[in-house]
Amino acid sequence: MARPVVAIVGRPNVGKSTLFNKLIGKRIAIVDDTPGVTRDRIFGECEWRNRKVSLIDTGGIEPYSNDIILSQMRRQAQLAIEAADVIILVTDVKSGLVATDQEVATMLQKSGRPVVLCVNKCDKIGEPDPEFYEFYNLGLGDPIQVSSVHGTGTGDLLDAVYDLLPEEANEDEDNEIINVAVIGRPNVGKSSLINRITGEERCIVSNIAGTTRDSIDTLVKNDFGEFNFTDTAGLRRKTKVDDEIEKYSVIRAKMAIERSDVCVIMIDATEGFADQDSKIAGLAHESGKACIIAVNKWDAVEKDGKTMQKMRESLENDFSFMSYAPIVFISAKTGQRLDSLFEHINAAANANAMRIKTGMLNDILAEATARVQPPTDKGRRLKIYYMTQASVKPPTFVCFVNSSDLFHFSYQRYLENRIRDTFGLEGTPVRFIVRERGDKE
Repeated sequence: MARPVVAIVGRPNVGKSTLFNKLIGKRIAIVDDTPGVTRDRIFGECEWRNRKVSLIDTGGIEPYSNDIILSQMRRQAQLAIEAADVIILVTDVKSGLVATDQEVATMLQKSGRPVVLCVNKCDKIGEPDPEFYEFYNLGLGDPIQVSSVHGTGTGDLLDAVYDLLPEEANEDEDNEIINVAVIGRPNVGKSSLINRITGEERCIVSNIAGTTRDSIDTLVKNDFGEFNFTDTAGLRRKTKVDDEIEKYSVIRAKMAIERSDVCVIMIDATEGFADQDSKIAGLAHESGKACIIAVNKWDAVEKDGKTMQKMRESLENDFSFMSYAPIVFISAKTGQRLDSLFEHINAAANANAMRIKTGMLNDILAEATARVQPPTDKGRRLKIYYMTQASVKPPTFVCFVNSSDLFHFSYQRYLENRIRDTFGLEGTPVRFIVRERGDKE
């Protein structure tokens, strides 16, 4: 049985994301005094009294707004309500009971889900403010006073949630989940890809650049395996990032890269390559992540018999520093070649985690050095005594040599290509550490 789901909902700026971060013990959701910072649903894990639950943070609900983003935030919150086993309605004691609180409460009562009423920002110790008692008028039972900043009252809140959870069943844990970060410039179709893969409106999609702010996790299970896709904020040039919230978003995107197994670097086929694409790809490459270049919106490109080949050759030149990354031409809108994308994700994840026995490595080394002699300099020839794999993610090989100065980059690349050809290390970077005989490091 899946873990029970608890959704945190409420009007904008009542402290939902601060409470979410406090309950999961991590700063995942962006917190700022600006209303509407959280837009998509954000998932986290919380454990209380030996019971694990999936926690969902949602954007603030404005029941009657016609604004495009706010209406989609409302839709995201509604999807979270429909998926939840228990709902936490967060209100703000400092602003007191307002009409929007009543409207949200009515929406929750119609859903039929059990609701725990949280009155947030009760930061003073002792008797609650007189405004606290106004919240009984919502008809949702006894309100619980909480300070999400200080953490007071969160135990009482979780106790109330615990009492409303469905009966516990054995949970099947699967550690074979591949973490996939979808990265790229704004408006290349990252959120559309997640929505197409999941078959639901998991992420808000808009032509407005910067719609996605947080890094949104989405679990996907299909014929290709289990995946955790992370939709990240579009990464722009530093000179164009002047909004404080967008700066947080960039940090979240970089964190998503760090905890991923595979990075899908999305390119807009209608716009082609830009310098920022190589900088974004460089973040994943330098982090040692398996990488796939996904050229999106391929359905919108006018084609002849050579269009794909020309663009492939152009991108191979643009991404020459990561020639190991396969290029897939997809359409998030139509679902074109998404099966191929999943196949490449699996292959890249396996290659990134591959461990090769020392004996096999040295067989390849002997064959490679016999085929192409190691370089010489001033009468001295490079000798590679042996090679062993030090770590995975990415595969890292230690070469013990007579002189590191003789081990030129070109010969390293030659050995790398021999290893790749033999073991099929497509989609992953490879690292070499050179040690001279006698090094103690």
